[in-house]
Order: sequence, then structure tokens, then C-alpha cells
Amino acid sequence: MTDSAPVASAPAEGERHASWLELFFDLTAVAGVAQLAHLLHGNPGPGDLALYALMFLAFWTGWMLFTVYGNVSGEETRTWTVLAGMFGMAVMAASVHGVREDRAGAFALAYILVRSLAGKAWERRGEYVPDLPITQLGLGLTPWIVSMWFDGTARYALWALGLAIDLAVMFTVSGKRLAARVDARYAEEAARRRRSSPKPVAAMMDAPHLGERLGLFQLIVLGEAVAQVVAAASEADWDAALYGVGAGAFLLLLLLWSLSLRHGADGVPLLAWDVLPVRLVLPLHCFVAGSVAALAAALGNAVEYTDHPPPGSVRWLLCGSLAVYLAIAGAAALGSGRRAREALLLVGPPLAAVLVTGAVAREAAAVQLVWLLVLAAAWPRVMVDRFPPQPVLRGGNPGQVDS
Repeated sequence: MTDSAPVASAPAEGERHASWLELFFDLTAVAGVAQLAHLLHGNPGPGDLALYALMFLAFWTGWMLFTVYGNVSGEETRTWTVLAGMFGMAVMAASVHGVREDRAGAFALAYILVRSLAGKAWERRGEYVPDLPITQLGLGLTPWIVSMWFDGTARYALWALGLAIDLAVMFTVSGKRLAARVDARYAEEAARRRRSSPKPVAAMMDAPHLGERLGLFQLIVLGEAVAQVVAAASEADWDAALYGVGAGAFLLLLLLWSLSLRHGADGVPLLAWDVLPVRLVLPLHCFVAGSVAALAAALGNAVEYTDHPPPGSVRWLLCGSLAVYLAIAGAAALGSGRRAREALLLVGPPLAAVLVTGAVAREAAAVQLVWLLVLAAAWPRVMVDRFPPQPVLRGGNPGQVDS
């Protein structure tokens, strides 16, 4: 496999890199992703998958809010604010293991505190982020607060409602709409208090720095996949089938690394640099990271079924997680200026292949499934050089207020 120059990369000159504080903060992401992947160990059912999706999105949201805070604040970042957020994220990660028993309340409370702390950080700076409307519109936090008085399914339903509200805000509230809301709120408060106070100003993001941080998160998720396979292989009998699964898993992760980081932007596969508003890029990044983390758990499970058919849930976790990854890659390819026909050729055949494999390959051993996934991921990697993205003129610069 030849690795030619990536089709999209961030500017190389004058960019700011992650600080030691930001890299230290990312240790919570390492711990959190590892704990979340354990929710899918063994023979996961639909309930396990739904709980994983909820908790991953919540954990990623906390990480993202403090990542954007550090991105905008730069050298003015308050160390103790970040460390307090890091502690809250660590509590969220530690609560994952016993969330079905007695730690769901701890997870929810830590999430509420992390969100509140991030909101206070922006309030203290007197800024709002046009591309991150949930820094100003915190309606999605209300169901989490209400969930503290519920248990079981009702609690999880409230979590889902809160996250759905946040996603809806991210996808629908543009920078201009957010600016209008901030202006209206400021005018209302000024009239009520009858005194002037500093008006919140729009904070501009450092696009290359944010892209690096998002890419580092994807590396953390890929690293978890490596750790899952290594840990499972260390306890298995080493035979030809295990060698086949291990080699296939390594090649599969190599292909995902190439698609996401060398032929993508912001950790999103096949996305060209600076063509979508950040408020759209961030959810795509979350879904990609979540699918790869689920794939990490699936690969760890597959090691236990190297030479015989795994349970249907393991087969579907393998195929479904890669299907989500490929579907997002297709959406990113469209958003990056490729024609619909080209995007379909890039991801259509492998997406169909993994879905069919998940549906009909009931007798396939894990080693066969893993290598089928390798072939599916290799298709867009081989084809991507034949369909370079066309320039897209749109207001997607993270430092601009999009319409």
C-alpha cells in the first residue's frame, strides 16, 4: 500500500501545538475511552450498545468543551479550571464500570459539573463561541439535572433527551443565529438591570490547533484498539488463526489511521480541510471516534473466536462499527466537494459489503470476518487518490461566523 501525499492537511507554518497541560488533560480521554470500550466486551446486546452510545457522547462532549476552551484561551487558559475539568472527566471514566449498579448518579453528577464548569469558564472570559452554540445554549443540561431523581430506563432516557437537544443545537444554530441570541439576551439584561456591563464578544478558534487536538483524540481511540487486541491476544492460545486475526486487526487499524489522519481532516475520514463549519465537524468527529472505539471492543472480542463463528452480536459489532465509519466518510467526501457519484464509488461498495457480511456471514470465523473488514477499508484507501476533492467555497472557516 503506497501512502501518497494526503489530500487535505492543515497549514504547516505558524501553527500552535498542544500544550503540556492539554496533553495531560487528554490522559482522561485515554482512561475514558478504555472504560467505555469495556461496556461492549463479551456478548453485548442492544441495551449495552445504546448505553455505550449515550455515555460515549456525554464523555466526548465534556472533553470537547474543555478542548475548545483551551483552543480559544491559549496562553490565558486557567490551569486550575482545566485541572478541575480533568478531575470531573476522571470521575465520569471511573463511574462507567458500575453504571448499571450504583454509579449512574455519579456519572450524571460529574457530567453536570463538567458542563457547568465549562460554562463558567466562558462566562468569566466574557466570550461565546459562534461555532459551539452549546457554550451559550445549555438547555440540553436540564434533562441531566432532572435525571438525578430517576433510576434505570427513565434516567437513561433523560440522558438521551439532553444529548439529542445538544446535537440539535449543534446542527441547527448557526453563528449568526447565536450572535443574535446573545445580543437579545444582553439587551434584555441591560434593560432589566439599568446599567451597562461588558457585552459578550465572539471568540475565534485556532483552526490548525483544533484540528491537531481532534486528530490526537482519534489517535487515542486507535491506540485503545491496539490495546484491546494486545490484551486479548496475551491471554489466548497462539495459533495460526490468532496470527491471522492479529495481522488483520493491525492492517485494519493502519487503514483507518490513513483514512482519518492522512486522507482526512480533524480526524474525520475523507474530509477536506476547512470546508465545513466546526459545529458540523465536531459531531462527525464524535461519531467517527465512537465507531472506532466500538470497533476496538469488537476486535478484542474477536480474538476469543479466532477459528470459529463468533456470536451474532460480536459479528454485528464488527461490521456495524465499520459501517458507521464508512457512512460518515461518505458524508465527509460529499461535503469536501466530491461529486455524489465519486462519493458513492468511494464508500458504497465497502459499505454494502460489510452490511451484507453482518447479515449473512453467520458461519464465518473471526479471522475471516476481520480480513473481510480489511478489504472493505482498503477500498476507499486505494480509490481515494483517483477522486481528489474539488475546491469548496463556503463559510466553513472555524474562525468565521457562518450563516
